Amino acid sequence: MNRTEQFYNLAREQYAELGVDTEQALRRLDATALSLHAWQGDDVAGFEGVEHALTGGCQVTGNYPGRARTSAELRADLDRALTLLPGRHRVNLQGHEVDRMLPGQDRDSLTLENFSDWLDWAADRKLGLDIAPAYYSHPKLDHGLSLSHPDAGIRRFWIDHGRAIRRIGAAFGRRLGTPAVCNVWAPDGFKDTPADRLAPRQRLLESLDATFAEKFPENELLDAVESKLFGIGAESCTVGSHDFYLTYAARRNKLICLDSGHFHPTESIADKISAICCQQGRILLHVSRGVRWDSDHVLVLNDELLGIARETVACNTADQIHIALDYFDASINRVAAWVIGTRNLQKALLIGLLEPTRSIQAREAEWDFSGRLAEQEAAKALPWGAVWEYYCMSRGVPGDAGFMAEIRAYEKSVLAQRD
Repeated sequence: MNRTEQFYNLAREQYAELGVDTEQALRRLDATALSLHAWQGDDVAGFEGVEHALTGGCQVTGNYPGRARTSAELRADLDRALTLLPGRHRVNLQGHEVDRMLPGQDRDSLTLENFSDWLDWAADRKLGLDIAPAYYSHPKLDHGLSLSHPDAGIRRFWIDHGRAIRRIGAAFGRRLGTPAVCNVWAPDGFKDTPADRLAPRQRLLESLDATFAEKFPENELLDAVESKLFGIGAESCTVGSHDFYLTYAARRNKLICLDSGHFHPTESIADKISAICCQQGRILLHVSRGVRWDSDHVLVLNDELLGIARETVACNTADQIHIALDYFDASINRVAAWVIGTRNLQKALLIGLLEPTRSIQAREAEWDFSGRLAEQEAAKALPWGAVWEYYCMSRGVPGDAGFMAEIRAYEKSVLAQRD
């Protein structure tokens, strides 16, 4: 028995004394598939064969060498990242991360053929695929507007793009045997105070209904809609606000996407999870880390992440919550960004799964708030780290002290050769 196993056995005994089954917690963590955001690897640039300036608030900072320049390179980088993550996960694509574009083709006419290598790759690895339309970084994001633009022709272009991506997502779900989550986020908004907020929202409403008009079974496709508080160039009004999309999701039976970087810096989305789960039901989490604004930093194990994970563990009793990552940092090794952020989210979920919830809830039911606080604080010092290291070892991936060596070797042999 090695040291990792010894430490785990001691931790397991300590948790058992508190009524927590660590093996059950690890099984639940195994069953929690996180959707890795492909755009961390290509700096949200896509592979359309033309250079579109990043617009719509998708600001990527840094010029660390080794960005994926093709979908094949991006898949190779994802392969490397996935070998360093315990559990089985998914991959999330943006609508411009195509394998190939046909002559004269634009985003409004994409088909499964544009993503066929992605689908074969995912099927070979038994991965689920998710996808999202890309309403940004394109000349038809005009004056910062897409689905809410006053020009019907521009709206039609973006409606057709959303329809095309939904068809592709449904094809993913049919082939892979797991529904693709198709998330709609449009950056539409105004830098300064608009004279009319109602008309753009009415146009967005009509465009969304047109985008979702084609029906797919939920074992193939799950639709989600994502709000934002504000963005670069949309500081004074975001057309698709949280109030707009929360109501839309409830009325149209869509998942509501909560992005942890899309709210006020002092506002936590953790409290929103139970409020939504007990009513309209289903949530797509885009877990990110905003620093003063929606800056999409790599996840760290902070109080906000722990709060999100704890509420997810408590509320996801009927698989109502789908979890994805959404950040992009070009100032550090991109594979490391995937691995560090994803492992931190897994750690936060594990901490939630290992909490002695029954005992803490019993104190609450007895109105013993002093005892509740004492037990909540004591739980922070429990040896979850020993359980995490055992989880990594038992699933055949390096622990926290080992994964960076493998990433540095990959950087030297692969990433450094791209420049």
